[in-house]
Amino acid sequence: MKVIIFGSSGMIGKGVLLECLDHSKIDEVLVINRSSVGIAHPKLKETLHSDFSNFNSIADQMAGFDACYFCLGLSAAEIKEADYRRITYDFTLAAARTLYSGNPVATFIYVSGQGTDSTEKGRVMWARVKGKTENDILKMGFNQAFAFRPGAIIPLRGVTPSSKMYRMLITNLTWLIKLVKRLAPNSVVDSTQIGLAMINATLLGYEKKIIRPIDLLSLSKIGEQENDEPPLHQTIQ
Repeated sequence: MKVIIFGSSGMIGKGVLLECLDHSKIDEVLVINRSSVGIAHPKLKETLHSDFSNFNSIADQMAGFDACYFCLGLSAAEIKEADYRRITYDFTLAAARTLYSGNPVATFIYVSGQGTDSTEKGRVMWARVKGKTENDILKMGFNQAFAFRPGAIIPLRGVTPSSKMYRMLITNLTWLIKLVKRLAPNSVVDSTQIGLAMINATLLGYEKKIIRPIDLLSLSKIGEQENDEPPLHQTIQ
């Protein structure tokens, strides 16, 4: 299987990238970034691209892939609404349309968030924008499309949050997140589980299109014994 990853320099994207590189069912990984992710691996290819509102110039490089894991995103607290919509909605749809034009039978997975507003009419700006992004991706016509809403995330394997706010939270309140996980085990996921859930959803499908933490945890456990290839990257330095 061949996959494309957007946002591989961020916490979720980098975690997903590591799982893809280690997985025995994945033969090739293409990351599309503005700057290099800084990882060397025999499965990994990298395309540097500056204009995320238009991918026509690299459409040929995106053809022939089985899945796209769109992990690019940012906190709404750090940006104005117009810029948030451009990055969250416009960039995602530009990538999806380019992929769909050459790979309509591919799987597209969009990383959204808990609390996303599928009605697109609520008062919370980021939830409306993510809701529209989800809706337009899911109805585009891909063979499979999923919206992942992971909620609280524990980064593993040396992955660190790119958001200053989340990095501070992880640094100072990891104990609280772990406590919540013990008390409510279906409400918190880790970066490894997100990656495995994406791979398994692509390979095996899933009955739901909106993937919440409990679904994500279930997906991450499918075929645990089948991927016995030893990891080539344990951590990121």
